[in-house]
Amino acid sequence: MKNFKKVVLPILLFVLLVGILTGCGQSGKTSQAVTSEGSGEFKEIKIGATVGPYSDMVSKAIKPILEQKGYKVEVIEFSDYIQPNIALGNGSLNANLYQHKIYMETFAKDNNLELSVVLPVPTVPMGIYSNKYQSIDEVKEGSSVAIPNDPTNLARALLILQDVGLIKFDQNANPLTVSEKDIIENPKNLVFQPIEAAQLPRSLESTDLSAINGNFALAAGLNLQDALQLENIPADYLNLVVVNTKDLEAAYTKDIREAVESAEFEKVIDEQFQGYSKPDWMKNR
Repeated sequence: MKNFKKVVLPILLFVLLVGILTGCGQSGKTSQAVTSEGSGEFKEIKIGATVGPYSDMVSKAIKPILEQKGYKVEVIEFSDYIQPNIALGNGSLNANLYQHKIYMETFAKDNNLELSVVLPVPTVPMGIYSNKYQSIDEVKEGSSVAIPNDPTNLARALLILQDVGLIKFDQNANPLTVSEKDIIENPKNLVFQPIEAAQLPRSLESTDLSAINGNFALAAGLNLQDALQLENIPADYLNLVVVNTKDLEAAYTKDIREAVESAEFEKVIDEQFQGYSKPDWMKNR
């Protein structure tokens, strides 16, 4: 019995010790698989964007740069403006690109989310399009104008119409929330027809002018350069890269910023996203 204890017990202790050490090693490897060299930062990230120009921007101008930094990037496409923020808030996404500041702040407040801006990106401008007129100067008395029926995009459309001299609204009106009731001059007696934004491209067949969001214009096969007038996008309407506020200082967020601020990103924009309005940080460097 004494010999048995002398031989067997050390072996059992050795096996137990090896098992413990092996378990610890496997636990370390599992953690490493979802972090950046043990730093606690993601190396696999998911970026959400609406189908069309912004998912294209992520795929063509941001994803390749992040992959060079060692990330595995998955681009998740959405067909509505609600789910990208919901998915970001619940952790299904690490970032998204599709919305401007006013929408983000309103959505975050209404849905009890804490979202923060990383930086603005080149944005497809709204434009005034027509199948009838070749220039704003040709617009005749009583012409019909299709405009978005939601408050934010309506204000953008009216700003463009004022910029080209077709209307004038009260100088005390807030340009971000201006509506038809704020119009004080309409010299050509334009007739406004509020329509859901996504349907505006179709309105070209039945109206004289149509103020169309850039993403819907591109989706309908319109050329931005064919617009009678493109908007000078206010800073609050530029689309943004957005993350959860708690991740604003995360390494992957900083890497996304570096990617967007890079010369490679701007080169892709200049070559494949012509006509987009650039944010001031790109214009001024």
